[in-house]
Amino acid sequence: MAIMSTPHANIFLVGLMGSGKTTIGRALAKRLNMQFVDADHEIESRTGASITLIFEIEGEASFRQREADVIRDLTQQQGMVLATGGGAILNEESRRRLREHGTVVYLRASVSSLVQRTSHDRNRPLLQTADPRARIEALMQERAPLYEEVAHITVETGRPNVQTVVQTILSQLELAGWPVAAATSTNPL
Repeated sequence: MAIMSTPHANIFLVGLMGSGKTTIGRALAKRLNMQFVDADHEIESRTGASITLIFEIEGEASFRQREADVIRDLTQQQGMVLATGGGAILNEESRRRLREHGTVVYLRASVSSLVQRTSHDRNRPLLQTADPRARIEALMQERAPLYEEVAHITVETGRPNVQTVVQTILSQLELAGWPVAAATSTNPL
């Protein structure tokens, strides 16, 4: 399992909605002096519409194609921390691109944590259901094997705070040969 170890390589965060990809991604990018990009925000910027509206008008299949296009474009760049959408790994080509163009970090959280973190968020189309917990459980069952398949590194995000998770990721990256000490020496948390 080769891990990208050049200073200009990318870090791609994957995991279910609510696992902390955006929050942790921003903090990680800051520590590594890298650009942070959120794939969902990129889709919204390109379309001029919210993810919820895209789902509502075009449906999930159309959204997934837009998501795959964004992943294709972003993985061609260098030096970024990318927070992918929770379903980005559903596309086989996107999984291949993520693995080949950067280090993939799977942010894994328990169903209970995910339910708690997403319970008041009305901007998650897949959770607009009578039983969000059951939906998260189903998504976890479907997607966890794909997250594990694509990941170079897996980090638990259930209880630790953001700084602890970022430090765990940095330690794992350093073990994999990333020049973490040089990148973070000028930008502590």
